[in-house]
Amino acid sequence: MSLEKVLSISGKPGLYKLITQTRGGFVAESLIDKKRLSVGIQNNVSILSEIAIYTLAEEVPLKDVFKKIKDKENGGETSVKPKDSKDKLEEYFFDVLPDYDEDRVYASDIKKVIQWYNLLQKHDMLNFLDDTEESDVSDEEE
Repeated sequence: MSLEKVLSISGKPGLYKLITQTRGGFVAESLIDKKRLSVGIQNNVSILSEIAIYTLAEEVPLKDVFKKIKDKENGGETSVKPKDSKDKLEEYFFDVLPDYDEDRVYASDIKKVIQWYNLLQKHDMLNFLDDTEESDVSDEEE
């Protein structure tokens, strides 16, 4: 599954999988407890594929950040936990993305990225990272 179908809903914990669209919004399923909920257009919803992290040079798509974390952790969960100290989180994120903009990327943002990565990893939903490499190679061969 790609990040186009994974959502973050403001005020709701965790991540959600887009199930279907309705007239007044859509139906989403929680990755945490598999409960479905109807989400109206008045809710603040972010699609993970549209989120990027600020660096000193550019904005790096969340997918690329997840790829760097996956490479660092050899496909496993992160070595830091979202509840670790601000300094520990920043040090870890600096290892993953050395030029991230410390003025615009807060500890709370780093916590979310780590939580999201661990949740996607736990549900074996990071295989889209491997798919992009294979499609890049096949594009070059044509």
